[in-house]
Amino acid sequence: MGTKTTAQDAATQRRPGRPRSERADQAILDAALEAVAEGGVDSVTCENVAGRAGVGKATIYRRWAGKEDLLIAAFASLKRPLPEPAGENVRDDLIAMLAVMAKDSEDPRYFRQHAMLHGEGARYPRLLARYKERVVEPRRELIRQVLRRGIETGELKDGTDVELAMLMLTGAVLAREKQQAAPDSGFAQRLVDELLQGIAVK
Repeated sequence: MGTKTTAQDAATQRRPGRPRSERADQAILDAALEAVAEGGVDSVTCENVAGRAGVGKATIYRRWAGKEDLLIAAFASLKRPLPEPAGENVRDDLIAMLAVMAKDSEDPRYFRQHAMLHGEGARYPRLLARYKERVVEPRRELIRQVLRRGIETGELKDGTDVELAMLMLTGAVLAREKQQAAPDSGFAQRLVDELLQGIAVK
């Protein structure tokens, strides 16, 4: 597991074997999320998930190497892939990506998953670390790439702290998620515009 994958990759990672059924995959992922929501990580067992999904245990074993891999794929399935940056301007690329993140955070299942993961992080440090590496970090890196490109093209100020700017953007989405705010289609645009007031070249 040395290479980093996107959230979409994590949700579809497969083991060698027969071609998988997308319907069975989704049923298993949904079942794992249901089990977590009802009883936490400890309640996720192969028997429990298989029963909920209406599949045999062998179907799960063929797809995921173990419980951690299944959980990471299930959590990743709550996130839609971020759009690839068009490269025309920093503002549009950031708004497109933050809009997807904000929309995902409006899903009640996403809030429960985030709260559970971080609430039980002390008990499952390896699971939390792998989730961050395979799901969170690739998304953050896309935002960093847009910010770095903006510095190179002269859209953003030289010396802009890319890491801090990325954390300000993603942190605002997380803060809004914790408040369980009502859907707001203009949130991403306002967020990006507020940040760019400080780092964009006038």
